[in-house]
Amino acid sequence: MNVRGVAINDNGQVLNATVVTFILDKLQSLPTGLVYGLVALLVFGEAALFIGFVLPGETAVIVAGVVASQGHVNIVALCALVVAAAIVGDSVGYAVGKRFGDRLLELSMLQRRRAQLDQALDGLRRRGPAYVFVGRFTAFLRAVMPGLAGMSKMHYRRFLIANALGAVIWGVGFTLLGYFAGGALTRIEHYASWFGVSLLVLVLGAVVGFHFYRKRHDAQHANDD
Repeated sequence: MNVRGVAINDNGQVLNATVVTFILDKLQSLPTGLVYGLVALLVFGEAALFIGFVLPGETAVIVAGVVASQGHVNIVALCALVVAAAIVGDSVGYAVGKRFGDRLLELSMLQRRRAQLDQALDGLRRRGPAYVFVGRFTAFLRAVMPGLAGMSKMHYRRFLIANALGAVIWGVGFTLLGYFAGGALTRIEHYASWFGVSLLVLVLGAVVGFHFYRKRHDAQHANDD
């Protein structure tokens, strides 16, 4: 089915390739202030309003980066806005999960994914903030992780630190991906998930490397003493 340029499959999910073109056309025709506002709303609403089930926030971020490459919006301001909207939106999602708890799981759009939600809750309980960080880089977990973190009673400060770190890397990374790739939208959308995974692997590799470096450094100091 096709509704105003947006193709929808049999499961009611928006097809990303068409969405990219649709959003780009709309953003290019809007005043600068409205572009910022729409992108902020889409990123904010991904977890706060659960619109990530229909439109992954990375799609809007990539397209906004393309618009910035054409000089329509400022890339620095856009990066800052995307990161802020991601952090605030996820904080709202956390508060909703903490306040309403298991009642969220009764929503029809979540009932269909109950097995995935149970797996995510289990991972969250076992890995805590690390799982919050990792969840930022997959569309499904990005939409539900804040609510699940609130539901699991994770301390907000621990959630905020992990979430903010992931939001900075994700927000800046995907905005710049769209900005530097320019108009190659089809290839960007096709490889966006691989980019997110690669970015996550690089970050985790750096963290692990730093951990072993510190252990070796501490061991050397202990031997010197």
